[in-house]
Amino acid sequence: MDNLADLSVSLGRIHLKNPVLVASGTFGYGEEYQDLVEAAQLGGIITKAVTLEPREGNPPPRLAETPAGLLNSIGLENPGIEVFLKEKLPKLRKLKTRIIVNIAGEKKTEYLDLAERLGRETGIDALEVNISCPNVQKGGLVFGTRADLAFSLVKGLRQATDLPLIVKLTPNVTDVTEIAQAAKEGGAEALSLINTILGMAIDVNTRRPKIGAITGGLSGPAIRPVAVRMVHQTFQKVDLPLIGMGGIACAEDALEFVLAGATAVAVGTANLVDPTVSLKIIEGLRQYLKKGGIHSFQSLIGTLRV
Repeated sequence: MDNLADLSVSLGRIHLKNPVLVASGTFGYGEEYQDLVEAAQLGGIITKAVTLEPREGNPPPRLAETPAGLLNSIGLENPGIEVFLKEKLPKLRKLKTRIIVNIAGEKKTEYLDLAERLGRETGIDALEVNISCPNVQKGGLVFGTRADLAFSLVKGLRQATDLPLIVKLTPNVTDVTEIAQAAKEGGAEALSLINTILGMAIDVNTRRPKIGAITGGLSGPAIRPVAVRMVHQTFQKVDLPLIGMGGIACAEDALEFVLAGATAVAVGTANLVDPTVSLKIIEGLRQYLKKGGIHSFQSLIGTLRV
């Protein structure tokens, strides 16, 4: 990489070769894309959620397309921590990029157990604490909608592990900055925002919901303006590195988040359309720096002109 295109950024203690990550739930555990994407070119991989016990997830149908978006209700389906440690983590360790493990639970003790166990493992660069999934009937989401619970959970996690903590926030609140500040005070080192927006779609011919769980999380380009606004608001009030996400499909989309205050971005739904989209975004960012004569990508963060 030449001197005019330094894409490296730092999320607290985590140094990334470039600011483009793949979002949790859209890239599996890395191996699913190994024949399509060279992981070493990515800034990092955020894994599909890991819970203590295996989860079957929500009833089908789990996906429904909407205008400029996608409703999903997977329900955190995953094989559980035992299988993750035995089968998934060894493969993730071989990837030459940052590995961020997304964790989720229904109780505080479940999050703490996960953090303690993962904290003893090698090859994990950080934990993304999922307190924002809209597709589970109980558990994690409540931590993301109450500042006091968010603070208590993150504080407990900070005591349970030395791994960097990235807290993933929900947009389904009145003021996302209150939860963001609570997470920071609890010990978060970075924030991911946003998770999906709770939505619903109906088949007018059958008069039934298009999603088996009735509601689902809306992602894709339709939510990008909401996500950019929340990143901007949080950047103004909370002094933590931010990972912006929500409808990113090209370099220009990613730059919106960065100018609003994001240090890094995570590409989600677009991976399902074009598995190589993240690599195209990285190259687009590189060309943007070169064209503008900008030496450091880091210098772009939060430079929105109002």
